[in-house]
Amino acid sequence: MPFYVDEFGAGGAQLGLLVASFALMQFIAGPIWGRLSDRIGRRPVLLITIAGNTVAMLMLGFADSLAALFAARLLSGTFAGNLGVATAYITDATRPEERARWMGLIGASFAVGFTLGPLIGGITSQWGYSTPMFVAAGLSALNLIQAMARLEESPRQASGEALSLSRFKAMKLPGVGRLTSTNFVFGFAVTQLETIFALYMLDRFSYDALQVSLILFFMAIVMGGIQGGGMRHLSQRFGERNLTIVGASLLTVGFATTPLTPSVWTLLLPLTLLAVGRALLQPSLMTLISFQTSDESRGSVMSTFQSAASLARVIGPLVAGFAYDKAEGAPFFVASAACLIVLAMSFNFSDAPEQAA
Repeated sequence: MPFYVDEFGAGGAQLGLLVASFALMQFIAGPIWGRLSDRIGRRPVLLITIAGNTVAMLMLGFADSLAALFAARLLSGTFAGNLGVATAYITDATRPEERARWMGLIGASFAVGFTLGPLIGGITSQWGYSTPMFVAAGLSALNLIQAMARLEESPRQASGEALSLSRFKAMKLPGVGRLTSTNFVFGFAVTQLETIFALYMLDRFSYDALQVSLILFFMAIVMGGIQGGGMRHLSQRFGERNLTIVGASLLTVGFATTPLTPSVWTLLLPLTLLAVGRALLQPSLMTLISFQTSDESRGSVMSTFQSAASLARVIGPLVAGFAYDKAEGAPFFVASAACLIVLAMSFNFSDAPEQAA
């Protein structure tokens, strides 16, 4: 996307606005999809949103102006507000003692996507920066076909139990407000990297899309290895609270040292710290929030939790874009300060029930 935007003559500020517009619609639509899934079921909501995302990706590929890019991303953001529904589905279908493992696998699925996605995007961008958008639309269509064929309604939703809560009512539940606020600050931090990393590598090291994708490939392998194979054992041994503390500490150091590295090879060390820190922190927060809601209101609460990250992706890219225009390293120092706040907040958490016992 940063290279695609560059073809239309946009800079860091415009890129930040584009990313923020997507996240703004996620923030608005997320709780709506969550409440709807509490009422009519997870499956129909997931099918609707996957289909909508397919259409939005096609629009993105056909965009011929910056305005068309914004229109496509607004639509895509609306349908991408379904992550809370997906995590609620997983929580519905898993036993409490297995939840950390499955939340880790959700993170691992993202890591696999971030492993293959940038690599495929980098390769297919050699035929134009719109090509990866059409590939994404095709993958989304395949996802829709698979979901229609294999995705059954979640067990608790099939029973007809539902209690739809507004965003503000969900935030008032014990523990939900604190964890949701932490997720916002964490999301704000990681969007600093997500927004400007490609431009940073282009400006400082003259890296193109394919070269940047290889670095993201490396980071995703690290994240996927931890989240896919180790989260259950780590959570059982150390507890989610300690994992959030360690994760936030690694992120604080990793962000602070990233702009200080003189070469790409030395840059890999702080990027590894960032990958490990995120791999530990993100699923731990998701596990902790899953225990702060009843079965009947899970879609509302999980979507409220995820919408905090969406709000962070509205504000974070704006800060990152403008900060980057002032100084290349500024967004990384902003992210480090945010992770320090996450670290302080993490000391007030309690472990999930099975860990606390």
